[in-house]
Amino acid sequence: MPNIDESGLASHNFEKINTALVLFRQFSLKLASKKEMRLTLIHAGYLKLDGGAMFGIIPKRMWEKLNPPDDKNLCTWSMRCLLIETADRKILVDTGMGEKQDARFRAHFEPHGQLSIVESLAQHNIEAEDITDVFLTHLHFDHCGGAIRSTPSVASSPTLQPTFPNAKYWSNAQHWAWAMSPNPREQASFFKENFVPLQDWGLLHFINDGEELTAGVKVHMQYGHTEAMMALEIKAGDKTFFYCADTIPSAWHIHLPFVMAYDVRPLDTLKEKNAILERAVTEGWYLIFEHDPIVECARIKKTDTGRFVVDTTYELKNLS
Repeated sequence: MPNIDESGLASHNFEKINTALVLFRQFSLKLASKKEMRLTLIHAGYLKLDGGAMFGIIPKRMWEKLNPPDDKNLCTWSMRCLLIETADRKILVDTGMGEKQDARFRAHFEPHGQLSIVESLAQHNIEAEDITDVFLTHLHFDHCGGAIRSTPSVASSPTLQPTFPNAKYWSNAQHWAWAMSPNPREQASFFKENFVPLQDWGLLHFINDGEELTAGVKVHMQYGHTEAMMALEIKAGDKTFFYCADTIPSAWHIHLPFVMAYDVRPLDTLKEKNAILERAVTEGWYLIFEHDPIVECARIKKTDTGRFVVDTTYELKNLS
């Protein structure tokens, strides 16, 4: 009968137990992180955009029943940002259009309602200094304008400062290059004063497609609306949310032909929407709409004829 080295056996068992404890601790921390995640919608006011531009090829006689336009053919849209809170981070997704632009610019888009993202955060007892990360889905003015604020200066021009001084600001290399050298069709949506200073101040960070911003928050790059726009898949507790940004800006845009005329690659938008909606149906996702003036969040179903339609709408506060 062979001799058994009891000390070696004990050492081997200890290593196995220690490894199991490490794995269990990692699993527990990941599970706790998901349970502790809190999602809150942060409103940055409303703006008006041309109905035809927002609904694309859909005839006005159809879309005007959904979002009635004013006498200038402008419809009201929300700028609905998202706050993701974990045990150690407060992540703000998009910032609205901000308040830097002049009266002429504002006359085009007629911003109204709760304009200040900082004031909206304060309603939830969050100060600008508390924000650890600002995730910019893309750099169009209505999504990133509130990232930088202007303050009075003794000089003739105001001084620009980061609205969230303690935050890392997130974009990606592809979209950044696109915004820095915009095409003529999209140029009017990119204002460099909204984002270039972030790089000058050393606050800018890039993330890649498929990476997690934090545990349970995964980046999905989209190429239909603009180059490498970023949507977010968010696993919070037992629910999965998808922050659609401008791929599906409203619940009305669930219908596949409803693609904005602003989109640089509308056929890619069509494919991206279909992929999102298929997963939303099969995996029970809750879609969050950034621009819908009425509906915050919804689950989707597929009809017998294969059409995607809204199943149930929700207020996010009742889900997270």
